[in-house]
Amino acid sequence: MNEERIALIVDDEPGHRMMVRAVLEDDGWMVLEAESGERALTVLAEEAESDTYPDVAMVDMKMPGMDGMQLLKELQVRRPSMPVVLLTAFGSVGSAVDAMKRGAFDYLTKPADNDELTAVLGKAFEYHKLLDENARLRAEVGSEPDFIGASPGIELVRNLVGQAGPTEATVLILGPSGTGKELVAEGLHKASLRADKPLIKVNCAALPDDLLESELFGYEKGAFTGAVKDKPGRFQLADGGTLFLDEIGEMPAPLQAKLLRALQEKTVEPLGSVRTIQVDTRIIAATNRNLKKEVEAGRFREDLYYRLAVLEIRIPPLCERKEDLPLLVSFLLRRLGNKNNKIIRTVTPAFLDALSGYDWPGNVRELENVLERALILSRSDALGPDLLPPQITGARDNVIDMEFHHGGRPAPTPANLEEAEKQAIIQALEENGNHRERTAEALGISRRTLQYKLKKYGLTRR
Repeated sequence: MNEERIALIVDDEPGHRMMVRAVLEDDGWMVLEAESGERALTVLAEEAESDTYPDVAMVDMKMPGMDGMQLLKELQVRRPSMPVVLLTAFGSVGSAVDAMKRGAFDYLTKPADNDELTAVLGKAFEYHKLLDENARLRAEVGSEPDFIGASPGIELVRNLVGQAGPTEATVLILGPSGTGKELVAEGLHKASLRADKPLIKVNCAALPDDLLESELFGYEKGAFTGAVKDKPGRFQLADGGTLFLDEIGEMPAPLQAKLLRALQEKTVEPLGSVRTIQVDTRIIAATNRNLKKEVEAGRFREDLYYRLAVLEIRIPPLCERKEDLPLLVSFLLRRLGNKNNKIIRTVTPAFLDALSGYDWPGNVRELENVLERALILSRSDALGPDLLPPQITGARDNVIDMEFHHGGRPAPTPANLEEAEKQAIIQALEENGNHRERTAEALGISRRTLQYKLKKYGLTRR
């Protein structure tokens, strides 16, 4: 492991601390120790001065003086981005689950299984890195970043915006609804030499045909009933700046011809006028349709398509970049918290697991809606899966049911469903050498769900 990982172990049992240290150091970790909650806070203060702050803390629930729950609260205040994994006796699992609802990252039962120990702390470290990356992105732009994520698809979008922004090229933004096409348009305008001029937006699908024409090109007094005075169109309002035409694929054919002429000649003719007006307007368009297929079907002008698509930027749907979910969740919760005057400090691993198991047909817009709902319903500063709507939690609950075809077996009937599930788990365990992390991945479920199933079917000793 090339990158340095630092763990703080807080446990009043020296023998268990020694065991955990040995396992983690074999896995490449640097380990700090504290025998009490009070001592842990002192260690944190000392390490902060030397700039070697821990990435992850593992805290025993039952300790003399400050117990694990009290220390968890202190750590959330002093170091909110540091994941906390709790250690608990088997009979106290209920308390650990309650602590996860209050913001703990995960829990392990004592004595901790070596594979589980390294797997859980490894995931906690990756989560910590994502939170730090999100903070870095916010710092780079000085406020809100335009594009949240570090996936290859979003990096490509970010690079294309950086390259195309300062040019005068017409850009066509492609992507399903809810992916953030308007954000990309705003990013292109900010990166352009026109950034100090207006960015005017028009949703071509939201206006009737006749109203859309007058909105784009303007009209003169008396052009039609109700035109009691001259009105400039959006092209004129965006003169010197940028005009963003959203849902361009919905534009009717007669208007497509007029738009093409405006693009070619950089002039517009208001309704009811015989004069032409010179405009210097950059065009950015967006659509959730496949314009090439629309051209083939005769619904969109081929010459207009090529005029608009000097450069195409495709925004990937959320289902293709689920690795960005932790960053998106962190960013959106911060923004939604400010909007609703409610602070959410953390989300549980089970919450993120549920989000990752859903396909997000509504993309980032749907994610924002789900997060705002959870934030409003939450009674604490941590979000758990109980706050998610059924279509999301159901997607995770049924994952293992679909795995009963594992090994070529036919799908079970309801009568033997539990036995089929048990056999599927047993076979997956055997094929993965009883390694729980690999078994969970093979079955397509979270490690926490696998642990529950093992206890349910009496398979924990395997």
